[in-house]
Amino acid sequence: MSGTGPAREIMARVAERAARFEQRTGEKPCLATVLVGDDPASATYVRMKRNRCAKLGIESRHVPLPAATTTEALVAAISELADDPAVHGILLQHPVPGHIDERAAFDAIPVGKDVDGVGSSSFAAMAFGRDGFASCTPAGIIRLLDAYGVDPSGKHAVVIGRSPILGKPMAMLLLARDATVTVCHSKTGDLPSIVRTADIVVAAVGKPEFVRGEWLKPGAVVVDAGYNEGNVGDVAFDEAATRAGLLTPVPGGVGPMTIALLMEQTIEAAFRQARLL
Repeated sequence: MSGTGPAREIMARVAERAARFEQRTGEKPCLATVLVGDDPASATYVRMKRNRCAKLGIESRHVPLPAATTTEALVAAISELADDPAVHGILLQHPVPGHIDERAAFDAIPVGKDVDGVGSSSFAAMAFGRDGFASCTPAGIIRLLDAYGVDPSGKHAVVIGRSPILGKPMAMLLLARDATVTVCHSKTGDLPSIVRTADIVVAAVGKPEFVRGEWLKPGAVVVDAGYNEGNVGDVAFDEAATRAGLLTPVPGGVGPMTIALLMEQTIEAAFRQARLL
């Protein structure tokens, strides 16, 4: 399941909406990115997102902060962006340095500008099916399943990983699509046996090639949401390819969909804030 084609279609619609927004308001939609410290991988991710914004007609405002930034200073910087009507979406690149209260920083982003869907209020809105922005990677996975005609309704989905911005929201979105969901994690006993019962597997554990091919039910839909050094996902791809019915590559699977959903939700936020919907 390549994410490149579906992401390209989403991006084309985003570019059209961005041009329409600028025509109607005289300004570009704006995504602000906040980066704490100089982690090379995080800097690369931010640069990729800013480049994508430029190609789509979205203004990108970057706020770099030193690694020693305190939680209070970070929250203050986010609050300043939140109060700026020219900023429509706010993205805090994660992870942040360990001394920062990441949850406090995420929750400082107002729900209307939380286009990455990382705040507690955004999670609650998503879990209860209310108006808000979903976490981009899980939302992108749902859209990828749709693009390949995979209906989760009535299926058993196993999510491996329980992070607040990937595993947990993934489970909520699959539940909303009427899947029966099992969430597994580091304390789960006999994980291979559980995975073998899954029609849909979402691997988001952060360990290279953790999910082995022999764990999979033949014909299962396998979504690898991991990314590790050396362009390696959380699923042993070659092994899984011999058993899975559908399987996402790394890179080129979930990644393009994540960025596409971030761009789409930024445009949606701009239209909502301008009351043009």
